[in-house]
Amino acid sequence: MGLRNRKAVLREIQRLAQSRVNDAVRLAFMSGEELGGLDRLELSAVTEFKRNSNGTVELKFVDRLAALEWLLERVGEDPQAQELRRALEGGAERLGEREL
Repeated sequence: MGLRNRKAVLREIQRLAQSRVNDAVRLAFMSGEELGGLDRLELSAVTEFKRNSNGTVELKFVDRLAALEWLLERVGEDPQAQELRRALEGGAERLGEREL
């Protein structure tokens, strides 16, 4: 994998690790008439969405901790990426504090 592609993958994993689920929750409560705005929702963190005939909704999301761990392992392989590593570790700490 070229350096440019590697950086793109690292950025995407970082984005997934820091993604918010607000739009997915919004989608769960949308009526059929509102689905026209679906393309404006940020749903990259959603891995599964089910709406049953009785109206119940099941949402599954990217495992953010696993994404951060994967990213930190890969960044650790690159000696020039220490600044990114520190930023990710700080983001992970803030994420943990927010979820408590």
